[in-house]
Amino acid sequence: MAGIGVRLNKIFEKRSISADLVGFTYSTVATAAPMFLVILNIILMQHVLGFETASYQARELFFCTVLYVFIFALLTASPFNAVLSKYVHDAIFEERYQDILPCYYLGLVMNVVLSFLLGVPFCLWEHFVGGVGVFYVFVSFCAYMSLMLVFYSMLYLSVSKDYQKISFFFLIGMVVTFLLAFVLTRWCHWAIDISMLFALMVGFLLIAVMEYATIKRYYVKNSNRYKPVLGYFRKWWKLVATNFLYTLGLYIHNFVFWTTDLHVVVVKSFVCCWPYDMASCLAMFTNISATVIFIARVEMHFHEKYRAYSEAIIGAKKADIDNAKSRLFRHISSELMSLVRVQFIISVVIYLLCVVFLPQFGFAGLVMRIYPCLAAGYFILFIMYAVILFLYYFDDMTGAVLATLSFCLVTLVGSIFATRLDEIWYGLGVLLGSLSGWTVAYLRLRWVERNMDTHIFCRGFLLKREHGIKPVSLVYENHSGAENNQKGQQ
Repeated sequence: MAGIGVRLNKIFEKRSISADLVGFTYSTVATAAPMFLVILNIILMQHVLGFETASYQARELFFCTVLYVFIFALLTASPFNAVLSKYVHDAIFEERYQDILPCYYLGLVMNVVLSFLLGVPFCLWEHFVGGVGVFYVFVSFCAYMSLMLVFYSMLYLSVSKDYQKISFFFLIGMVVTFLLAFVLTRWCHWAIDISMLFALMVGFLLIAVMEYATIKRYYVKNSNRYKPVLGYFRKWWKLVATNFLYTLGLYIHNFVFWTTDLHVVVVKSFVCCWPYDMASCLAMFTNISATVIFIARVEMHFHEKYRAYSEAIIGAKKADIDNAKSRLFRHISSELMSLVRVQFIISVVIYLLCVVFLPQFGFAGLVMRIYPCLAAGYFILFIMYAVILFLYYFDDMTGAVLATLSFCLVTLVGSIFATRLDEIWYGLGVLLGSLSGWTVAYLRLRWVERNMDTHIFCRGFLLKREHGIKPVSLVYENHSGAENNQKGQQ
């Protein structure tokens, strides 16, 4: 996140309404633009190409394919990204730039293998049981693998602080997607759904290629040291668990409702629950600005306090260290409260706009009855994630695991319970899970504050720790008494 702080400071220091608007727009483009570009492009393709003229089964199959491509591309990438990001950050800090390419290649192999093992059986089922054509199945599989590559390579560009370049690559990819879909439909006379899916696959692949080329341009040398990367997965396994549990928790409530009577089965392969899935999407967009606001505020203010405390512990007096620590955690509390206040106002405004205008575009009935509870749940969810990121700053991996585990499990159990309630309470699982995760994360953050001195000053080792044969515990042996006895006997 440290790449956009300087630019935001220059924008916001003007202290005007126009500067605030420019700053918010810039931070949005730097963080959430890729997702909005993909969604906007799909909507435009549907409108321009006349997607509504396609058969009902073709439309349902396309929507389910895109939904599964995004969900499972994120899930397969989640176990690796956090640990690899940690390794890359450490390599950059230690100026071991030649070790970044081995990390990239090894992580890429692991991502591809896992995605392949999950994707191939489903595609075989889709073709042989669902009766979907080979070409359509192959294109959907390629789109899934391409998007996985996009998500994976985004990690390295994010570490390199190239947020604008990521957005630019998505812009190019989506423009090419739109033009290719138009050409395939109007000039080559392909079916609309196949044209759109094939164009999305090409667009994702183009984005992945551009990201890979940029990474190769940044990191030229290759040390071929792959073993240290594997060692990070053993050492930082809690990062693997945290990132996977958080990502799984984002979708586990959808999986629960895919088993209810509201679910739809498409070509005997895809299972979804459109009213609940659509309400989840609306709830996420209602609160997505919390991520933008948090990144902007942390970039502008938190790093200064964190750096002041870090400098104090190097050589300052105890009183100065305590004062720096108090200022740091007061600032964290202030940032969280500011985030809650600002996001609450934004969420209420967006919620009212959705309630008033969305029914005019066909979003009514069951979707709007499920939406309010989910919107409240996602509001707490993004605040919870902000607290977890603060735990990352203080190296409290145990607290992050406990928070995400609580979030995932309570969301699962709560969603199962919510399926037996009225429709307005269908989002209760997300609400309870987010509240549980936030509570655990916040209590753990307070625990870190109370034990900060122990964490900083009492976790080091005077001797290097290694695996091997334990040395002899004998340090010194006094033979002078035995020698004197022998002389006396003589």
